[in-house]
Amino acid sequence: MVGAAISESSGEGIGSNSILSQKRQLSSSDGAKRDAKKRSIMLMELEILDCPICYEAFTIPIFQCDNGHLACSSCCPKLNNKCPACASPVGHNRCRAMESVLESILVPCPNAKLGCTKKFSYGKESTHEKECIFSQCSCPALDCNYTCSYKDLYRHYHTTHLEVYHLNKFCCGSFFSIRINISEKMLIRLEYTKALLFAVQCFQEPYGVYVTVSCIAPSAPEVGNFSYDLSYTVDGQTMTYKSPKMKMILEVSFQTPQENFMLIPNNLLRGDMLDMKLLIKELKQE
Repeated sequence: MVGAAISESSGEGIGSNSILSQKRQLSSSDGAKRDAKKRSIMLMELEILDCPICYEAFTIPIFQCDNGHLACSSCCPKLNNKCPACASPVGHNRCRAMESVLESILVPCPNAKLGCTKKFSYGKESTHEKECIFSQCSCPALDCNYTCSYKDLYRHYHTTHLEVYHLNKFCCGSFFSIRINISEKMLIRLEYTKALLFAVQCFQEPYGVYVTVSCIAPSAPEVGNFSYDLSYTVDGQTMTYKSPKMKMILEVSFQTPQENFMLIPNNLLRGDMLDMKLLIKELKQE
């Protein structure tokens, strides 16, 4: 009987420990669910950190009127420093509390699923994304929707869109010839030592043709910085252009550039073809 009692008592102890363990597991599971829910709610409520006027993410400084209505530093001048909600003056008093909240919020990179582990202040994700080595680049070929890392883009373009590879490759630091049809608007060249794609684009405008060169890659230290020299010769006249730091892009744009371009006036154009010399140089890291 004693043995049976001990056995029964021991069984109750084991059962009690088992129940306690299950409770702890359920409590831990519930806690994880609550944490996930909190994170979800927090992400949903991050919209309160957007300017209620332009709906862009707040950046410091943040201003408030006497009634506590908020406005970003970009909106205040556009509103003539007059609050749209109550007509009180806005743009002079900082909202330090919201600025403190803004500085305390860290969000993961949009490329976290692709491997980026960096976190940054809310509202700065677009700036970081342009510099993130994990950012996806779009294939510049017409009617191709392929997106991938800049390294994979080189392989994709080489194997999918090029018929004669050696005619389209070059090496940084040396002049090479390019021939571009103005109506086709774009020419892609491949730098084989760094596995990078460069887009040479031309834009027909009333004054002449704008020519610009961009690198299709994120603006990350691992990629590097570049500049370019262009020369165009016609009827014994030579035009030259030396660019500042080249623009790094994730996707080719067909909007006429506002800076960093060579303008060939209409009186120096001879037909639809442009025959030019191009030099792309890698800049030293700052």
